[in-house]
Amino acid sequence: ATTTEYLIDVPGDAADALLAHLKQHKLRRSKVTLKDRSDEFSIHAVYGTLNAEGAPPGYLAAMDPRHPSLGMRVLSVGPQAVSKDEGATKEETGRGDFAEDEAGNDRQSSSPSQPQTRPERELRQKTFETLMNNHFPPAPGTYRVLRTLSGIAEGSELATRTALECNLEFLNAISFSKGCYLGQELTARSQFTGVVRKRIVPVMVVGTEMEVLRPWVMASVIQEMGLEGGLDKILGDFGAGEDGEKGKTKLELGGYVPPPLPKISSAGAGGIVAIMMGSVPTTASSTTAESETSNPQGGENVEEDEEQDLEAKQREEELQKMRLAGESLQKELAELAEPGASIVDKRDGKTIGKIVAPPAPGTTVLLAQMRLDRLGLLGDKEKWSRTNRILIGDSTKEYRYLPYLPLWWPEIDPETGKEKVVEEEEDGEEELDDL
Repeated sequence: ATTTEYLIDVPGDAADALLAHLKQHKLRRSKVTLKDRSDEFSIHAVYGTLNAEGAPPGYLAAMDPRHPSLGMRVLSVGPQAVSKDEGATKEETGRGDFAEDEAGNDRQSSSPSQPQTRPERELRQKTFETLMNNHFPPAPGTYRVLRTLSGIAEGSELATRTALECNLEFLNAISFSKGCYLGQELTARSQFTGVVRKRIVPVMVVGTEMEVLRPWVMASVIQEMGLEGGLDKILGDFGAGEDGEKGKTKLELGGYVPPPLPKISSAGAGGIVAIMMGSVPTTASSTTAESETSNPQGGENVEEDEEQDLEAKQREEELQKMRLAGESLQKELAELAEPGASIVDKRDGKTIGKIVAPPAPGTTVLLAQMRLDRLGLLGDKEKWSRTNRILIGDSTKEYRYLPYLPLWWPEIDPETGKEKVVEEEEDGEEELDDL
């Protein structure tokens, strides 16, 4: 008999809950077997490629079905994906043989007389790391950073929330034309007749003393002054060149309508975070080297070189201040921004969001379920302001939040909070018939 096997790639924090849920719906006499095989396989994400073809023996690979920006998913399943060289046992000690568990802690072997090899999952991870070192720069632990900057929640972060609030209809996760599943009635009713008032969005948290970056300034101006007035203001203030002439006109925008909030890729968000945290290369050493090369004998340009060195030193001091401020902010948010913590608008004391996932390591970007009206995405009564001040959790310290839209978000209908449906233009057949 032929056996068909399906492997479900699911976040580790939701694996037990999913397995228990599936077992509830398994018929007693069915020949279906459900098993957690997490210890036998390993799963990897490769960022920076759109090619998932030609996986080596022992591996299954495919682009992340949610969105290409998350890269390629690689599943290590076959025996060819385990290096024999990695299976050596550890040396015997006075307390018996031991191996490392999933957390990297030493654990004593259940049978001291039998050497215990490293767990298969760990062997697969090491083999894959060795395989990829020749093709991609190593970046362990960055999947969560990438996922957070992309604004995508998963696993236990989706619990207690509806599918549309989690943006699953944008991530290739829902079909409204087929299928039958638990919660389908509510999901379909919300899609076809309801209004989505809250959604999970990526939010960058900064100090109130930090200058708001241009993308958010422009978005705030458009929300405050409307599209026409906002574009006039933006093209006047930001589009002017050194001679005072406008760099762009509305005609040159080619019909492009700026979104209510900045639309930023994960790489773009990472670059912004790096700048804000002062995590950019210093130019002090390069400036000094250039000065020595251009004027190796000294002499006429000594004063100019000294001035350049002074400017480079000042830039480095500013970067150091930014690094210290960024590290301090990250520590504060690590304590405050726990899942479930409230985000309160200082202006009126109302809760405008709930934290879904804490900031990604090394950043101040978190995932939060936000009221769309407070982001300027639903209705016209509320606007998002670049001068906002918020409280997080039980803290009394004020912060500023800078929400942004991931690239995979479609245009949002301000009346429904759902994807805006663009009506197709008539092809003019009736006019041709009249002729």
